[in-house]
Amino acid sequence: MKSWLSIPPDSDFSLHNLPYGIFDTAEKPGPRAGIAVGDYILDLAAAAGAGLFGKRRFFKQIFEKPVLNDFIALGKPVTNRIRKKTLDWLTQTHRPAEADALLTDRRSARMHLPLHIGDYTDFYSSLEHATNVGKMFRPDNPLLPNWRHLPVGYHGRSSSIVVSGTPIRRPKGQILPPGSEDTPVFAPSQRMDFELEMAFVIGKNSTLGEPIPIEEADAYIFGLLLFNDWSARDIQRWEYVPLGPFLGKNFGSSVSPWIVPLEALKPFRLKGPKQHPAPLEYLKQSKAAHYDIALEVAIRPENGPETVVCRSNFKYLYWSMAQQLAHHTVNGCNVRVGDLLASGTISGPTPDSFGSMLELSWGGKNPLTLADGSKRSFLLDGDTVLLRGHAGAGDARVGFGEVSGRLLPA
Repeated sequence: MKSWLSIPPDSDFSLHNLPYGIFDTAEKPGPRAGIAVGDYILDLAAAAGAGLFGKRRFFKQIFEKPVLNDFIALGKPVTNRIRKKTLDWLTQTHRPAEADALLTDRRSARMHLPLHIGDYTDFYSSLEHATNVGKMFRPDNPLLPNWRHLPVGYHGRSSSIVVSGTPIRRPKGQILPPGSEDTPVFAPSQRMDFELEMAFVIGKNSTLGEPIPIEEADAYIFGLLLFNDWSARDIQRWEYVPLGPFLGKNFGSSVSPWIVPLEALKPFRLKGPKQHPAPLEYLKQSKAAHYDIALEVAIRPENGPETVVCRSNFKYLYWSMAQQLAHHTVNGCNVRVGDLLASGTISGPTPDSFGSMLELSWGGKNPLTLADGSKRSFLLDGDTVLLRGHAGAGDARVGFGEVSGRLLPA
């Protein structure tokens, strides 16, 4: 495909991508919908007003809303048609006369949280991550008996999910001081961590009491974004038995501003790891449902250069998105447009592919050395964590941009 618009080689936002986000500019304030392409954003509200999609008034009103929920709720026949019409406009032989009025320099835009997130669920779906964590705390029994039978998950806090660039404050809570086994103190977390994750956006309401069959999962998944589930490991360790994560997780999660449609990722589907024992019938997959998406995490100290500390891949997940959604709803739990379901930490098979500081430093025993010579067992105040991801390469690259967050003092 060729476009009259200049798109840099290896841009995350190629013609094969066309992700959706919410943005505004100083010249034209007011959050509205856009599609990223190369170094630009197509202003969808302005494009609708110019008649690119038909039904001018209807689509202009949809795209002037501060979140994408109402657009997503129109359904894939409509959202895919908007994507196709955008592609047709970008691949005309000559530059359209209205191009300057509809395109915004992406570097001058301010990005917003693209969704109203009603509910958020976090899974624990990486075999390597679950095994690594288990080895640290249960060396003789790393994986609990249920792990290979179901996608473990918990209901998280949607109110503290923020868009890339929003700082995160170091949380305070109950932690066990060194040498104590049962007497906590109230203090700032000393073991702040990132978690390399991806999340998928629900694009269709389901009915309470009716499970979503695994073969229908794609119809309910609108798209994906990068996700950093910030974690306070010391708070988490003291609180998680018997009911699981709470204050160690709910103080903040960061998402990338661009939602990549599931359709853009279809060329990168592949089969996942062999599952043993075979899952129960409702979790059995008849088609490839994993995705080859290269991921990386970098840490940038205050006033210092960044260091890439992890390179992993979405394909390493043991439980696929389809299996996660099928399990989430098998008891009749309903999902709604804009709900977010995150993968859990995505760790690979080698030490440089571990998706958290907990694993990379092996519980703090093996500190990392950054490019400026400083060492990290866990994150320090002033550190900025950056997650990036992409599938494919060259002019067929489908990327997610990045999600960044700076850690502030307690």
